[in-house]
Amino acid sequence: MKTTINKPAKIGSYNAEDVQFLLKDLSDIKLEDSTENRELMVQSGVHYSESLPIEYQPPKAYVDLFWETLQEYKQKVALCIGVVAEQIYQSKGDRAILVSLARAGTPVGILIKRYIHMHYLVLLPHYSVSIIRDRGIDENALQYILSQHPEADIQFVDGWTGKGAISLELTKACHDYQQKYGINLDDTLAVIADPGYCTTLFGTREDFLIPSACLNSTVSGLVSRTVLNDQYIGKDEFHGAKYYEELIPVDVSNEYIDLISNEFVNIASEAAEMATHKENEKIETGFLGMEDVKRIQSEFEMESTHYIKPGVGETTRVLLRRVPWKILMRDPSSPFVKHILMLAEEKGVEVVPYPNLKYLCCGLIKSVKGIKK
Repeated sequence: MKTTINKPAKIGSYNAEDVQFLLKDLSDIKLEDSTENRELMVQSGVHYSESLPIEYQPPKAYVDLFWETLQEYKQKVALCIGVVAEQIYQSKGDRAILVSLARAGTPVGILIKRYIHMHYLVLLPHYSVSIIRDRGIDENALQYILSQHPEADIQFVDGWTGKGAISLELTKACHDYQQKYGINLDDTLAVIADPGYCTTLFGTREDFLIPSACLNSTVSGLVSRTVLNDQYIGKDEFHGAKYYEELIPVDVSNEYIDLISNEFVNIASEAAEMATHKENEKIETGFLGMEDVKRIQSEFEMESTHYIKPGVGETTRVLLRRVPWKILMRDPSSPFVKHILMLAEEKGVEVVPYPNLKYLCCGLIKSVKGIKK
């Protein structure tokens, strides 16, 4: 296995003790395009990882809703974090290396690290790396981690599951890595919520609102989505990302982490009990959410399942950075979809009642091919 000269990037607003970003800093390069232009490029075959959406900055009412939601559900999020952290520590102990998938996985990885430190007095290493649908995981980043921790028992971490595309991408990446280098990596993905039944390591399978899904970089350390563009990334370099320093005045990343962490003392015993109970359960995956997705694809005559994004987190992403067509809603009265209804109204997107759904909601992306810029 070749060695890499890459080093962790000093980007983002998190403390270095919380996370090391294994990303190339592309902050000085203009990679953003309008949502409409970018959607047209992506649907015309340009890979989504080659550019970035413009970071949506929400109105005050939406930010207020974020804080209201955070206060209401901080203990629920903390419990889910605790359940996952307990399972990781009970399974891997001090050997565990947390590797979050940038960027939604980063705050989750930090919270898991904080929980284990608070309750087991162990400081696990935590890195954030890039994984990209259809292009795999950043192997240079994995090589860096294994060079620093030869006996590493890597635990991959993300925020939530939708259809399971990243879970499948991770499994494929781990298989490819084993074929190339003879190193077995655990492809189990740890998430807060697994409404798609895509993993066996989760805090809940309820499709609920994880507050960090409401915002973009301002709750993820001011780091952009990851970029893999041959113009800027050499074959031996880490995948890239930008640091949005201009958003420091509205950054809530560390405040979010602290608010959830402060709840750990209240949920620790329940989390440990729930994690122990899970040891004796037979947990299936089955990617059950894909049944919904395929039915929706047929019913709404959609060209690709890539345009169908199920679950609260993924629907939020559609509204924040894609060109939405419709939002399907199982229960508009759920407290977990208030922000979605607010965004849909702001952007003039139709909300369709759709009771026959495993998820709370589903975002449909508009087909823009054939529409002139």
